Amino acid sequence: MDSARADILAARHQLQSRGWISRKAEAFRHLPPPDAAVWLGIETGQTAPGCEAHPLAGAGWTLHSIGHSPQGRFDARWLDAGDALQRAELWADLSAPTAAGDATDAAEDDAAPFTRAHRALCRQGLRLRIGGTPGAERGPRETVWLQLRHQPRSAVEAPMLVVEVLAGVHCVLVETHDREPVACQQAIVQNLQARIVLGEGATLQHLRIATPGAADRIAHHLHASIGRDAHYAQALVASGSGYHLQRNVIALHAEGAVARSAGLLLAADSALEHQVRISHGAAHTTSTIEDLALASGSARAVVNAHTRIAPGAAQADVRQRLTGIPTGGQPKLVLRPHLEIHHDQVQATHSATWGALSEEALFYARQRGLDERTARGLIVQGMAGALVQRCFTDDALLETLDFDALLRAGVARHLAPGQKAQHG
Repeated sequence: MDSARADILAARHQLQSRGWISRKAEAFRHLPPPDAAVWLGIETGQTAPGCEAHPLAGAGWTLHSIGHSPQGRFDARWLDAGDALQRAELWADLSAPTAAGDATDAAEDDAAPFTRAHRALCRQGLRLRIGGTPGAERGPRETVWLQLRHQPRSAVEAPMLVVEVLAGVHCVLVETHDREPVACQQAIVQNLQARIVLGEGATLQHLRIATPGAADRIAHHLHASIGRDAHYAQALVASGSGYHLQRNVIALHAEGAVARSAGLLLAADSALEHQVRISHGAAHTTSTIEDLALASGSARAVVNAHTRIAPGAAQADVRQRLTGIPTGGQPKLVLRPHLEIHHDQVQATHSATWGALSEEALFYARQRGLDERTARGLIVQGMAGALVQRCFTDDALLETLDFDALLRAGVARHLAPGQKAQHG
């Protein structure tokens, strides 16, 4: 038996022997995920035929330029997880992820079954090394612009992405997950694992857009390790589906590391959860978590923010700010900010605000001759735009990415009368 097949069988055995996520698991208490059979493609009663979309049709991971911006230097390797050598390369140098720098962290144990299911089902992956050759001398600060698209290759899949940004490199990465006509047309199940590593002094500005189909069941797990004086900023725009989880685990274990996370969640008669766990394991580290969740109809939307400051993380600076707005119907919105502090010399604040849009703001907008839906859209778009600007802090970057148009379209779809979950 080859090593790839042995690894797959071992992952399945672990999943079977240790069981799936408990209904009492704290990390998933408010929106429990579907059972293991769903993620392994053996769901009882599943009769829809599998769909095998070919990479030449645009399925899987594809790389594109961003407008007229120069791409810069990078190396991309598409790897077959069924081949022993390529599978080893795909997982090379990737240590087991932890949620807070502690292998015994209960919340990471809660999510471990997703990792086992992914290991058992993963068939393809992409490794990106961004920048020049490691250790090579480089001139002025290098900027790499990349757009990375993923479209489903099969009805049940477990794609993988590894991104390494070399020391001193600045990168702008736009990652999109949508449902174009070339992709699988039936409801899909997707358990994605992504690993991001930033070298010393590197910067990654990462825009992630995930708009699954109404019946899709999606779980995206991103683990990031941020090096000394490196900066990672992620802005997420996500819409709801049958089940949609976006989970980020970010480790700041080198002095001067910075992480900023901003999430715009749009759930209409659908399910959507955003989990962000950041650990400060070194001095002079900084993190910010900001989410704006819009929910309507019978939607269930959950924001789980957890930041841990370890005993050695002196002068850590931590901010959490969560906002939930019901935009119609009787949605369920859960906002959970949480700070775990083990050092006295830190700055830390958190807040959670839930409620309808300001009637005063709506009144003044209506005085300009706008109908109520247009007024609501402009107010929400302004809130979302300010959130992302605080994350990226670069107006020129947002203009290059045409982010205002993306916000207008997303908010308009969410507020449209009778709008259901986004159909990519």
